[in-house]
Amino acid sequence: MLKKIALAAILAAGSSYAMADKDVGCGVGSQVWAGKSGVLPKILAGTTNGIFTNQLLGITFGTLGCSQGGTVTAQVVQFTNENSENLARDMAVGQGESLNVLASLMNIKATDKAHFFAVTKQNFSTIYSAENQNSLQVLSSLQAVMAKDDVLKSYV
Repeated sequence: MLKKIALAAILAAGSSYAMADKDVGCGVGSQVWAGKSGVLPKILAGTTNGIFTNQLLGITFGTLGCSQGGTVTAQVVQFTNENSENLARDMAVGQGESLNVLASLMNIKATDKAHFFAVTKQNFSTIYSAENQNSLQVLSSLQAVMAKDDVLKSYV
């Protein structure tokens, strides 16, 4: 029974990745299946990326074919891990020392910090959604929110 559930999950993950426009993103699977074309290599690359859940680490550290936008570094991840409660509280109210330090670590210009604070407050429920169980997921959601904002997308 467990094997059937695992197979169904792999097929579902593979089929969702196969719908990708031009590629399946970055990760081990993308590296292994690089240069191959067609649906099957996309499914295999996407499934491999999904099984190893390595894309967040690749994005964070700029490895596995993931380009690093510059906002999420090892220092940002470490700070977020060590200050998760304070950071969540600061984002919820749109101000605070932890949020200010995060903005500095992400190289947010002083002229854009107030906007950054307001955006994190406005999108708090998205950034700290029930699905985001660890710092990498929170930072990934934060980057997605920033990418949609006209001022903050330049920092992603």
